[in-house]
Amino acid sequence: MTILSHHHRLVFIAVPKSASHAVRFALRAQLAPGDEEQVSLFVRRRIDRPPFDRVEHGHQTALEVRDALGAEAWSGYRSFAVVRNPWARFVSYVAFMMRMNGAFERDPRGAMRRVLENPQNQSFVHFRPQSDFVCDDEGRVMVTRLCRAERLQTDYDAVCAEFGLAPSALEVRNASQHKPYAEHYDDELVRAVGERYRDDVARFGYAFGD
Repeated sequence: MTILSHHHRLVFIAVPKSASHAVRFALRAQLAPGDEEQVSLFVRRRIDRPPFDRVEHGHQTALEVRDALGAEAWSGYRSFAVVRNPWARFVSYVAFMMRMNGAFERDPRGAMRRVLENPQNQSFVHFRPQSDFVCDDEGRVMVTRLCRAERLQTDYDAVCAEFGLAPSALEVRNASQHKPYAEHYDDELVRAVGERYRDDVARFGYAFGD
């Protein structure tokens, strides 16, 4: 759900399974004619330029958006994204991807292990580390502000105040249905997911059980 607001000089980078739809619905009300949006869930909207025109989804990285705009134009835009505890995000991802066949509901830990062990079950977009979406090739965070899903309304209010947007209450959208994430883990899964997303854990300062 990448959003390019030329009116507000604002970019929203939508990290998968990190409350991106809640933010998109709030931002959409403030878009002006000529602003652009890439999204495929609930509605279908396209940005007619590379790399957007080559894919269906709206989860472009900050690097891709910078290249699409050009480095000079990117420097004139403010940007933000939302990140989430990697262990919670992984549970949400598996529950979402297996929502139609009930595999996660029947055996959450087994489903999580199958995703970790089998590349066939790893969506290139949704399984990627969050760092891939917000960092450059040197591992530096590219976006102006990072919000946290765990305090999303507070952080979004701060973004609105800083970027000159009208504040609004965020609504839960496209949420996966499952128990609190920690209940789905054993020690082995905690280690495996922590290793898979070690860059996110280190860069954003998350820990299991936060």
